[in-house]
Amino acid sequence: MDPLIISNKDFHKLIAGRGQTLLGLASHLRHCESVSKVLTRPFLGELLSQSMLIEELLDTYDARNNCQWCTFRSLTAATKLFSDVSYELLHIQHALPAYRLLPIEHDFVEATEQSLKFAGEVLSRAASQMLTTAEQLDLTIPPENSRAYSEDLPRGRLPHDCGARRTETVAETVTLLATAFLNLAADSQRVRAAGKAKPQEYASYAANSVTEESLRSLELRFHNLQSLYDTFVSGTEVEDMDTDLPVLRGHISIVFHLLRLGTLFAHYYERHMNKPLCALAALREPVVRADALLSQLMDYCIVHIGLYIACAERLCQEMLRRYAEIGRVEVPVPKYRGFHVRPATLISKLVLHYGSDVRMELDDEVYDAGSPLDIFRANEKINAEKRRWLAGEIAGIKSVRQGSNAGEISTTVWNVVLALAEEGKLILYEQPLQLPEEPGQEEGTLLQRVSDRMGQLLALGKIDIHIDLTTTFVGDKRVLAHIKLLAESGYGEDQFGNNTPLPDELGYLR
Repeated sequence: MDPLIISNKDFHKLIAGRGQTLLGLASHLRHCESVSKVLTRPFLGELLSQSMLIEELLDTYDARNNCQWCTFRSLTAATKLFSDVSYELLHIQHALPAYRLLPIEHDFVEATEQSLKFAGEVLSRAASQMLTTAEQLDLTIPPENSRAYSEDLPRGRLPHDCGARRTETVAETVTLLATAFLNLAADSQRVRAAGKAKPQEYASYAANSVTEESLRSLELRFHNLQSLYDTFVSGTEVEDMDTDLPVLRGHISIVFHLLRLGTLFAHYYERHMNKPLCALAALREPVVRADALLSQLMDYCIVHIGLYIACAERLCQEMLRRYAEIGRVEVPVPKYRGFHVRPATLISKLVLHYGSDVRMELDDEVYDAGSPLDIFRANEKINAEKRRWLAGEIAGIKSVRQGSNAGEISTTVWNVVLALAEEGKLILYEQPLQLPEEPGQEEGTLLQRVSDRMGQLLALGKIDIHIDLTTTFVGDKRVLAHIKLLAESGYGEDQFGNNTPLPDELGYLR
């Protein structure tokens, strides 16, 4: 059944009546002496509200797919988005003094001012084109709105005299928030990496890692973290006891607002800049150029997101160290070749993620758990222990212990490998196993010669030994809990070195 078609006369009458306030606001914007002076929150709030109402009305009747009305609908969408952007930027400007942001290498105040100027220029062009389009559609344009939209705000804040709420201990609160922020910071790596992109790479990043979807996902999670703070920390005794908490809250908030702006810019770029236009709409000048929009997305939003997350990461690590509870945990040595590159890297990455001082103890040696090379050094002791164990096992084989020193040594080695493999004490990583060439003149007993050859196979990585070795980590209990979880997960690999999934709690290691 064909859908009911509304006549252009009826639709024109509908928009002519409902769109008067929006067109009045557009007229006010076009005739103002300075765009920066009219960009106040009272004006932008009304412009956002009216453009949202009219866009929804236009979408109800599929105006985006109608050549006569698609341009008006497109300009309404631009007005809605950039009034939202401008409102968000004004919020940042007004809130900055309260955020107590740590210093960064950029002048963020100036960058915000320039971004607001950019948004205002886009709004001005959108308003001018909207009025031109309205005249072409024979819509009545109301006289310029004479209402004052100034926002003269007295300086200062109201006194905090409600009294502080009691809550859990400071350490528990700090740990919860700092850990949550560090995990979010790790999940933001792809977006933060885009902050180093060059202008010619912006479009590529916008199509891959800096998409509306990825930014909106992070925006929601940072908003949730801000809500967590406001629910359980704001106005509590804990907030007064640790003055770093309000600083952390400011960084959570600024990152959230920058992500929201980035989401808006990415939305307009994906939805409107790359959308094919009908013949009539294609004739008009775009309200914003694609390169200018990408510059705002990357140079303002993404760069400053990365800078403020990095500041807050260091702050969180300092806070966690301040409240660290030192403990010890004993975990098994990785089954596949000990602490080779992957497990050593995962452990160090875990430790560095929290900025903690953690040491690994193996026998009488101490290793820095934050250094993969230092952890890797522990393999000397692990392999020496495996060789000692292997020598003992070989000595327990009667044919070797009582055998003569004559004959082909390779046959004896083969028999030892098969015997230990059948008992599940040895793993073969090379099948078929290729024995190393025999030296010209071997000396020593049969036991010594077989032990040497088996040691060669072990050193070459052709075999490995099933041996229950453990090591001890000492440091912050919270970090040790994740090291234990990593060990219980096989350090992300099975006994043959194949990668295995890590638990969700260790997602920041992926």
